[in-house]
Amino acid sequence: MSTHEPWSGRRLHFIGVGGAGMSGYARAAHELGATVSGSDRSDSPYSQRLVADGVLQLRIGHAAANVPSDAEVIFSSAIAADNPERMEARRRGLGERSRGDLLAEMTALKNTIAVAGSHGKTTTASMLACALMGAGMEPGWLVGGTVGAGLPNARWGSGEWLVVEADESDRSMLALHVQIAVLTSAELDHTDAFGSLEQLREAFAHFLARAPQAVVWDRPELLALRLGPVVAYDVAAPVLAGSGSSFRWHGHEVRLIVPGAHNALNAAAALEAACLAGANEGDAVDALAQFSGAGRRFQALGSSPQGAPVYDDYAHHPTEVAATLHAARLLVPDRGRLVAVFQPHLFSRTQALAREFGQALALADVAVVLDVYPARERAADHPGVSGLTIAEHTADGAHGRPVFWLPTFEQAETVLHAMLGACDVCVVMGAGDVDELGRRIARDQGTEQAAKPSPAAAGSGS
Repeated sequence: MSTHEPWSGRRLHFIGVGGAGMSGYARAAHELGATVSGSDRSDSPYSQRLVADGVLQLRIGHAAANVPSDAEVIFSSAIAADNPERMEARRRGLGERSRGDLLAEMTALKNTIAVAGSHGKTTTASMLACALMGAGMEPGWLVGGTVGAGLPNARWGSGEWLVVEADESDRSMLALHVQIAVLTSAELDHTDAFGSLEQLREAFAHFLARAPQAVVWDRPELLALRLGPVVAYDVAAPVLAGSGSSFRWHGHEVRLIVPGAHNALNAAAALEAACLAGANEGDAVDALAQFSGAGRRFQALGSSPQGAPVYDDYAHHPTEVAATLHAARLLVPDRGRLVAVFQPHLFSRTQALAREFGQALALADVAVVLDVYPARERAADHPGVSGLTIAEHTADGAHGRPVFWLPTFEQAETVLHAMLGACDVCVVMGAGDVDELGRRIARDQGTEQAAKPSPAAAGSGS
């Protein structure tokens, strides 16, 4: 497919450009030749990197004056219709488009591999980009986090393939132009968008139907969603250790330095998709042996003053929380404790899944629950919903192990600094800004670790 579309005369203005996803779209648009501008309510590592790379000049705060006179305005689902920049675009009669519409346009320019699923999208897509790079295929990618090895969250690339995440939260996945569709899982997560698991599965079925080829986790309820050619993947018996995992795939020994059975599954999905795209199997396997993890996916932040390692993870669904804690458990030495710090994301998700969150957090030796990160929701619309409900359910399943309800970062930081010992392992989890708390707790931050950005500041995360 041609990438020589008339982007050189276009001007795009991104509202919420500091977010993990929107910053990637801005970077890709710039590489395609468009003139790019953007704003956000506060600065973020993603927007800082855009500025440093000469992609755009950032405007802090949302104001009508930020919108260039001849721009197409791009917004995410977190940006409300009454945002002053969106209102100004409508007043002037400028084009106003969702980020999903822009992604759909970009996927029409290259052969696209789209990774969908309730869990594992960012890591699987990052692994896939790295596997294709290792095979010399020079892919492009648009991923909701840095893809490791100092690489940004987006690159257009000179090759024929583009790797993207397919987002179900706003159904934008159904507008993408896809050659290879990947489905990692299907669990009800975005309760504000889907009234039932059946509705979600129906949406994933429509997504899979749009692609000539598909890679699907080998589960009957998932394979039933695909009518047409499908590659089923699984990892029967991964060898797990604190230093990573290994498993057999197509006669190859796959070795990973990212821990957890869930990451072995993510790697298997990425390898199958890379193989369909024409990658050399051995080269793809070798590339994944060097994959150090996507941003905010079990990312090492450093250690507490007492020497406890501190990790940050984007887990914001009970299944993800449980998978992260199982992986972290492998790192805990004898006489050490696994300390889980969780920031719920969205009032609607907290209300719907509080019991399940409690069961997952009870896997830790010590659990700390913070208050809800609202993102696009308002507390007034969800009376009585807070992180306390999750803390209570965690206590029910903890069998006397300590559970703390500490609504603010300041309260949590004070308790954690006093609590953490040298043999403990601390994991902060959530899709909001909990990584900021993790960095406060951590004493030692390497250059690469500190540079990995958080999507917290943008107001555009899902």
